[in-house]
Amino acid sequence: MTAPVIEMQGITKTFPGVRALSEVSFDVRPGEVQALVGENGAGKSTLIKILSGVYHADAGEVRMGGEPVHFAHPVESLRAGIAVIYQEFSLLPERSVAQNLFLGREPRGRFGLIDERRMHDETRKVLDLFATGGRIDPGRAVGTLDVATQQMVEIAKAVSHDARVIVMDEPTAALNDAECEELFTTVDRLRERGVAIIYITHRMREIARLADRVTVLKDGEVAARFDAVPEPGEIVHAMVGRDIADFYAPPATEAEIGDPVLTVTGGGNAHLHGIDMSVRAGEIVGLAGIQGAGRVALAMALFGQEPFETGEVTLAGERVSFRTPREAIEAGIGLLPGDRKSEGLVLMQSVRDNGMLTPRAFAPLWSSHKRTAQADLARIDELLDRMEIRAASYDQDIRALSGGNQQKAIVARWLSMRPKLLIFIEPTRGIDVNAKAGIYHLMRDLARGGAGILMISSDLPEVIGAADRILVMQEGRIAAEFPHGPTERDIMHAATGETEVAA
Repeated sequence: MTAPVIEMQGITKTFPGVRALSEVSFDVRPGEVQALVGENGAGKSTLIKILSGVYHADAGEVRMGGEPVHFAHPVESLRAGIAVIYQEFSLLPERSVAQNLFLGREPRGRFGLIDERRMHDETRKVLDLFATGGRIDPGRAVGTLDVATQQMVEIAKAVSHDARVIVMDEPTAALNDAECEELFTTVDRLRERGVAIIYITHRMREIARLADRVTVLKDGEVAARFDAVPEPGEIVHAMVGRDIADFYAPPATEAEIGDPVLTVTGGGNAHLHGIDMSVRAGEIVGLAGIQGAGRVALAMALFGQEPFETGEVTLAGERVSFRTPREAIEAGIGLLPGDRKSEGLVLMQSVRDNGMLTPRAFAPLWSSHKRTAQADLARIDELLDRMEIRAASYDQDIRALSGGNQQKAIVARWLSMRPKLLIFIEPTRGIDVNAKAGIYHLMRDLARGGAGILMISSDLPEVIGAADRILVMQEGRIAAEFPHGPTERDIMHAATGETEVAA
C-alpha cells in the first residue's frame, strides 16, 4: 500500500466555547480520491484550514512524506504542494487566465519584464492536461468565463503549482450535469498523474463515482472510516445517526390529494412542445430528465419568465397567461431558484429583509394601507419562526446562514402570499444531508397545507424519495409519467429514450 502523502494525527482545535475538532486523524495517499463528508458544522472546514495553514491546531501533528510540517500561512502550504479549491473562487475576474495561473510568479524576460508569450505557452501546457482545457483561451479575462470553466482554471492553477494534494470543497454545487461529468473526468486524470484528492461533498452519487475511501466527521470527531465506498445508507447513518429511509416524509394518501391547482394542455414555446401535465393540491410532483431536457424551461414558462406561446394553462380552475414573473407571483406561484445565492437572495441584506422581498405581500413603508410596518415585521418574523430558521437574529445578513436556512428563508417569503403552486428547482443543492431531510419534510408540510409542489431535481434518489408522482422530460416533451417509487433505471430509460431488451 502506498505511503500517505499527507497524515494528520490527533488534530484538536478549540474556539471560544466550542471544540471544533477532537483528536481527528486523517490521511490521503498519492493517486487516490478520499471523500471527506459530514454535516455542516461537523469540522470539515476547520480540518482543511488547519491543513492549509489558515488555522493552527491546539494539539496534534501534520506530516508530509512522513516528516512533520508546520504551516504559518496558506502560502507556505501551497509552496509545499497543498492547494485548496473553495466554493468561492480566488480568481481575479479582470485578469486573464494566464495572469491568474501565474499571479505573483510571472516568468520574466529581458530587463525583468513579464514574458507574456512564455506565460501563455506555460498556461497552454497546463490546460492541455485536461479533457476540455484546450478550449480555454489563456488570454481571456476570467470574469467572462462560465462557472464550470472558472473552476477548471482554479484546478489548473493548483496543477501549475505542482500540487501534490488538491482539496475540492463542494466542487459541483453550481454545475449542471454535463459540467459535472467534465469535472469527474478531470479528477480521474489528476488521479492518474498521482495527485491526491480530498473531495468534500454532500452528494452520495459523487462519492460512489469518484471516491476510493471515505472519512465521516460528526461533531468534530471521526465517526466512521470506509476503505471502500459503502452503500449510501451507511454513510448517511454515520453522518447523522439515522437511516436514510427516515429522510423522506411518507407519500401523500389519496385523501390528502385534492383537485388540480395547475393544468397545462398543449403548452409550447421555443424550448417546449406539447406539454400536458397537472399538479394537484396536496401533491409533490417530481420533474426528472437529463440536462437540457426542458425541466428548467418548463419552470420558467410556468413562472412567466419564458412564457408559453401555445396551449392553455389553468391555475386553481381559472385560465391564466403569464407574460412576466410578477404576473405569476400575483396569481399565486412561487419559485425557488436553483442558484439561491445569485437568483434568490440579496446576500448583503438581513434575513428579515430577504423574507419581505415578495411583491405586494407586504405594504411599503410609505403606504397608507391600514397594515403598519410593525404588523408586517411581526408577520414575517412569525413565518421565519415557522420555518425554524437557525439564526442569531433575523437582523443578521442572510449570507451568514447555512444553505438549508437560506432555502427556508426563501420559502418563508413565498408563504407570505399564500401560494397555490410552489416550484422548487434543485431544492437541496449545496446543503448537508440533515438539512436535506428538513427540506423534504417542509415540502410535504406545504403540500399538506393545500399547495401544489413541483420539484425539479437532478438527484434521482431525491426525486424518487420525495415525489408522489414523477414526470420525465426528454427533448422538451414529457416522455413518461410514474406513480410514487419507480427505479432509477425506469426513469433513465424514459429520459434517454432507450428501451430495455430482454436477455
